[in-house]
Amino acid sequence: MSNRNNIFEWSGSKIQYIDEIKIDSCNHVLIGTYGGNSNAGANKNEDGALVWKGADWEMSMILDGHDSSESVDLVIRTIQNEWESISEILSKRIESVFPLLESHLLSVFQSAEFIAACEKVKGETACLICVRKENYLYWFSVGDCLVYLLHDELHKLGQYKLNQRQFYEWIGYVNTFSLPVPCFSSGIRELRPGRNVIVMLTDGVLECEEEYYQDSKNIYNEFPDEMEIESGLRRMLQHVHDHQGSDSGTIICWEHHNLFSAQYPSDLPNRGEVYV
Repeated sequence: MSNRNNIFEWSGSKIQYIDEIKIDSCNHVLIGTYGGNSNAGANKNEDGALVWKGADWEMSMILDGHDSSESVDLVIRTIQNEWESISEILSKRIESVFPLLESHLLSVFQSAEFIAACEKVKGETACLICVRKENYLYWFSVGDCLVYLLHDELHKLGQYKLNQRQFYEWIGYVNTFSLPVPCFSSGIRELRPGRNVIVMLTDGVLECEEEYYQDSKNIYNEFPDEMEIESGLRRMLQHVHDHQGSDSGTIICWEHHNLFSAQYPSDLPNRGEVYV
């Protein structure tokens, strides 16, 4: 595990956290890891996480492996090796950052070297990468990890999730980037004024008994304005343990106070008022 002030790296192949909730931080970004309840049959952790903090940006990656952690470790190692190129891209003007980043990620994942390495690993992984720079959030997703943007204005309209779980989509031995046309999803969202909470998670958080967090509103309710996000993160993972979660659950979350304005409809007289 690496946990310096601006870099965090973890893989379940190294530390499993069975029956244990562990919360780490990378600057102001929190990473919660839980390896599952052994009484429910948990005996391995195939999740992974990577977080970088730049001067005016955060980049986080969360992974959920299948059949081993080899694909998780390969993707983490591959992205770590791109630190100089990616950090240089993220230092550019906001207008060009996200197109350049997506192009670079695709060039890395579609390279002959990476595809050949994938053919040698056991299993495959879902992978979700998120970047916050200025008042925008970008995501790049393969598979079924999820990212949520939590804000009071969006909550009043019932909007929480930014992406959708995509099944039968992985990186690794079974590899979307070995297809003639790779399948992935990406997007960009403008942050709302004030407090925005960004939450990324693996599906072990959603699939424990009761499936309480399948309702995204219950995730929003864990991060009220008056409470620190670490408390909400710990409550979510404790819920997974208490409800016999057999799969590992990993959460990355942080808050960003956006000082920029945001778009509202032209006929809204009071900016900041929620409309329907």
